[in-house]
Amino acid sequence: MKIVLRQTRIVEILRQKERVTVNDLAALLDISRETIRRDLTDLSNKGKVQKIHGGAMLPRVMGEDSYQQRMTDNSEAKVKAASEASTLFGTGETVFIDTGSTTLYFAEALLSVSGLTVITNSTDIARTISAAGTGNKAFLLGGEFSSDNNQTVGTMAAAQIRAFRAHHAVLTIAALDKQSGAMDFNIEEAQIARAMIEQSETLTIIIDDTKFGKMAPFEVCPLSRIDRIVCNAAPTGGLEVALNAAGVEVILAE
Repeated sequence: MKIVLRQTRIVEILRQKERVTVNDLAALLDISRETIRRDLTDLSNKGKVQKIHGGAMLPRVMGEDSYQQRMTDNSEAKVKAASEASTLFGTGETVFIDTGSTTLYFAEALLSVSGLTVITNSTDIARTISAAGTGNKAFLLGGEFSSDNNQTVGTMAAAQIRAFRAHHAVLTIAALDKQSGAMDFNIEEAQIARAMIEQSETLTIIIDDTKFGKMAPFEVCPLSRIDRIVCNAAPTGGLEVALNAAGVEVILAE
C-alpha cells in the first residue's frame, strides 16, 4: 500500500474511533508496528494526529473550529456516503468539489480512481488529490483564503470557476428541504456552490440524514437542479415525495 493511501486510511480510522493503538493499526492494515510508528510521526508533524503513549488520537486544538468539529460529527455516515459516491466517477471526467467534511472524505475515497481532473476551493482536497500519485490533476481556485475551513472564497474564486467546464459538480450542503431545496449556512460557500453548479453538466450532493428536513438561510439550488443525492439513509415523508417529483435519483450507501 502506498504511503499516501496508508496514511489516509490511518486518519480515516482515527476519525471513526478517535483513539487507536499502534497494535490495532498494525493488525487492521496488516503492516508492521515500526511502519505504523513512522506514519504516526509523519502525520503528527503534519498536525493530522496527536501521538500518545502506544498509539494516537485526533488532535486537540485550542479554539477548535467548526470545520474540525464537523470532521468528527457523524463521521461514520459521512464516510459511508462519500465512499459510495466515489464509485460514480471515472477516468477522463472533470469534477468540481466544494469545501466540506463530507467532500474531503469523498476526495480521499477518490484515490482509488485515476485520470480525473478535480477543481476545488479546498486546500485540503487539492492536497489529497495531488499527493496520491494516481494520475489525477488538481486545480486550486484562488481568492480570499479562509483558514476556518482551509478554503478560498469570494468573487475572485467564483470568477475563476467560470473559466472551467466540468462533467460533474459534487457538493456537500448544510440542509435539504422539500420546498427550498439545497441550502447552506455560509453565504460565501453558497456562492461558490452556485457557481460550480452553473458550470457543470450534472450535480451530485453527498449528504447524511441529519441534514434532511433542515433549513439554512442561503439557498444553493432547487431540488429540480439536483441529479442525484448519495446518502446513508433514505429520506422519508414530504422530502421523499418532493425528491421523487423532481426526478432526483437517491443512492443509498451500503
